Amino acid sequence: MTEISLFRLYALRAAYLLIAGGTAVTIWPLLVSHPPGWPLMNGVVCSLLAAMSVIAALGLRYPLPMLPILLFELTWKSIWLVAVALPLWRAGALDAATTQTIRECLLAAILIPAIPWRYVVSRYLKTPGDRWSPNRAMTASSGDREHLIL
Repeated sequence: MTEISLFRLYALRAAYLLIAGGTAVTIWPLLVSHPPGWPLMNGVVCSLLAAMSVIAALGLRYPLPMLPILLFELTWKSIWLVAVALPLWRAGALDAATTQTIRECLLAAILIPAIPWRYVVSRYLKTPGDRWSPNRAMTASSGDREHLIL
């Protein structure tokens, strides 16, 4: 597995703090004091983002195990920019709210240098995944003893 420098761990923690803090400041007040007739999708989106702020806060303590939350953040914003914002921009149909959301989504670009990409490739692409079959037992060698893993 790739060794992660202390500097990179602090960069990850800064990214988690930015997500957790920024989301907490902007989303939690909306969620706590929303109007009675709040549209369904506003509630869904705010709840999802509030949950992300809580999970991102765990990244302050566990920066590497919580990397999927940064990957999720970068991925959903990239998808939205390509699938929603880009066609609106091409059609000349951007309004003020969409333009503001584009600015906010583009801030995710600061995550790109903070993410330890060699670690991501090593951990999530090269490392064999967990087994799929419940009938297979694997053995793991520990020194001169073998242990059965079920």
